[in-house]
Amino acid sequence: MSGHSKWASIKHQKGIKDARRGASFTKFANLISVAARAGADPTTNFKLRLAIDSAKKAAVPNANIERAIRRGSGQDDGGSFDEVVYEGYGAGGVAVMVETATDNRNRTASDVRAAFSKHGGSLGTTGSVAYQFEQRGVIELPSGEVEVTTMAAIEAGAEDVEEGAGGLIVYTKPTELDAVRRGLSEAGYEVTRAELVFEPTTAVAVTDEATARKLMRLMDTLDELDDVTATYANFDMAPELLDLLA
Repeated sequence: MSGHSKWASIKHQKGIKDARRGASFTKFANLISVAARAGADPTTNFKLRLAIDSAKKAAVPNANIERAIRRGSGQDDGGSFDEVVYEGYGAGGVAVMVETATDNRNRTASDVRAAFSKHGGSLGTTGSVAYQFEQRGVIELPSGEVEVTTMAAIEAGAEDVEEGAGGLIVYTKPTELDAVRRGLSEAGYEVTRAELVFEPTTAVAVTDEATARKLMRLMDTLDELDDVTATYANFDMAPELLDLLA
């Protein structure tokens, strides 16, 4: 949908941050703890390496990172963390997926359900909206020569490259994310972000202000929850509507 903005790009443009710095640290620590369940060594645990890289970019102290690794790998008694994905619908029938890392499923489910209910949405069951998304690897690079970068990315195993807000976005298969990231780094490219995401395969156009406001409040509320590590939605908004909301 040319001329519209997806939730992923809106988040990037708005620079959404937690209201409290401590909350941001909590999110990263939870994500690291979940990843560390598969092993405490980031050289052999790709998911842990991604979580640590993201935490360091957000200036999370090394002590917090090390503590989260020990907790997740069972070296410290800090409770068991689970990765849970919630699915639901926002205003206007927009599909929403919410990734969480939690040590209390009941608390997290209650908080997520309350956010949907408060802002005109409803929490669904497993599989209710997941079919409208596909998991992909996403790598962000600073702006550069598109054709040259595209060739380098494809040679490294990428599926596609496109221009995004503030740089180039490389898409990969989930299983090829680490290989492509390493290939681009070895080719001299600066990787500013590398993670697995859920990309929508369908889009819902949002054209009225009331629906747009409900959706933005829902997404902001979800992002502010300590247990929520990522949010995805399949809505598109015209730039003029975004300007009106701003």
